[in-house]
Amino acid sequence: MRVSRKVQKILSFYETDNPGSKANLARMLMNGRVGGTGKLLVLAVDQGFEHGPDRSFASYPAAYDPHYLYKLAINAGMSAYAGPLGWLEAGADTYCGQVPLILKINSANSLLNKDLAPDQAITASVDDALRLGCSAIGFTIYPGSDASLDQFEELSDLAAQAKAAGLAVVVWSYPRGNLSKDGERAVDIVSYGAHMAALLGAHIIKVKLPTEHLEHPENKKAFEANKIPIKTLEDRVKVIVRGCFNGRRIVIFSGLEMKNANEVVSDAKAISKGGGFGSIIGRNCFQRPYEEALTMLKEVATVYRD
Repeated sequence: MRVSRKVQKILSFYETDNPGSKANLARMLMNGRVGGTGKLLVLAVDQGFEHGPDRSFASYPAAYDPHYLYKLAINAGMSAYAGPLGWLEAGADTYCGQVPLILKINSANSLLNKDLAPDQAITASVDDALRLGCSAIGFTIYPGSDASLDQFEELSDLAAQAKAAGLAVVVWSYPRGNLSKDGERAVDIVSYGAHMAALLGAHIIKVKLPTEHLEHPENKKAFEANKIPIKTLEDRVKVIVRGCFNGRRIVIFSGLEMKNANEVVSDAKAISKGGGFGSIIGRNCFQRPYEEALTMLKEVATVYRD
């Protein structure tokens, strides 16, 4: 596998990682339509666990079949495909080696008591990731939750195991808990959560696109005193990238709820201009017809390639 100069530079940011973890990072960064550009375009399908199959897949029933999502990831030229254990197991042999895999190693669900602190259960292992031939594990943390300190300890242990086995570590950092609803996507809070993920050893950090809202009073003072621009999405992406060791850690942005394809492409343009490393998309892929999804993903890839 040829590794481009851009990818070599990104790999150099991970100064203590072993050749195995770097090789798996390179596999994802060199795969698919945006391979070699230093960008990532990832398909993530963990919504069945989070929200249930019917809420997730009824709008396009082909997506109930795990093989459909493998085919979509491969044919769309995605950098990698992420999902929970059973979902990846259902097609791991048929599509072996055709797309790098990220095993989502913890999960929650929407049936839990809403009064509980936001948390996730560990539902798979590093050994499972190795058995399935994955390039990385994925783990969600909830900065702001009263359960977050336990999550940080779990992630620390699992990340050490994954790196020792030569895998990469992808962290979903989704602030929630002791925050307002607007605060979950506030630019100061998303930046803080992304920075925590970097400090916990993530190779790749996944966050939601931040809004202009500032949640924490002390953070707001810092933004205002230092005249940090946050008016545009491009500005806010720059804030998140700086929080991820000034661009020395890969940070990618989720597509959020189903939206118009033109909006997805517009988001990608802002991410690219702001120095973000790409997109991780789920519902905006599998909740629309196959050909529409392929066309949209091709346009997003073109944005990142250009």
